[in-house]
Amino acid sequence: MVFPIGDDQVRGGAFPMFSYAFIAINVLVFLFQLTLVGEDLNKFILEYGSIPKETMHRQDLFTLFTSMFLHGGWMHLIGNMLFLWVFADNIEQIIGNVQFILFYFLGGLAAHAAHIFFNMESSIPTVGASGAISAVLGAYLVMFPSSKIKILVLLFFRSFRISAVLFLGFWIAQQLFSGFASLGPATAETAGVAWWAHIGGFAFGVLAGFFYKTAMKDKIDKYFNSNERPELV
Repeated sequence: MVFPIGDDQVRGGAFPMFSYAFIAINVLVFLFQLTLVGEDLNKFILEYGSIPKETMHRQDLFTLFTSMFLHGGWMHLIGNMLFLWVFADNIEQIIGNVQFILFYFLGGLAAHAAHIFFNMESSIPTVGASGAISAVLGAYLVMFPSSKIKILVLLFFRSFRISAVLFLGFWIAQQLFSGFASLGPATAETAGVAWWAHIGGFAFGVLAGFFYKTAMKDKIDKYFNSNERPELV
């Protein structure tokens, strides 16, 4: 398995407090989930997870937000938080704290919209920060294409550097392949992964990334595209 563990860091800009705050909130909510067992846990997921069929009937719309902070297991949480840790801070440092909050939640809503479009009658709750994080990845690809991503290959337990274009390009290619495959007999619902939420969030992030790259070109040049390359951490 391959995991991102670092990237070229922005020097300066806004302190990415909400990137870190979202990680903390997700972890705390998951720790609370661990205190629930059996029917209590199922009830909690059904109450705060986003159910497409209910959303289509305008029921419990608040779950479009609460579901972004729920996770289905340790690996689900760790994977999402690792991607959020590596990629979100650069974006928040460039676009600022308030804009990052808006961007993050709008990305999550775009992800929900894409998932619901293909699963309108589903009664299975959707949980996880993946959709909003996918928006972060899309924006990162556009705003920092020359960034080097440090990846850990567990098979060899060694780290390598790879460009953001290659890493994120391969990631979205996987999502697209699985997303289109899910439209066949093995649906996204039965596969257990909301592939189209990832794709929808990523598409939103790409569009937002182009906007920010144009509107904040001076900031990107100042804090990232300097003559002295930022440190890889």
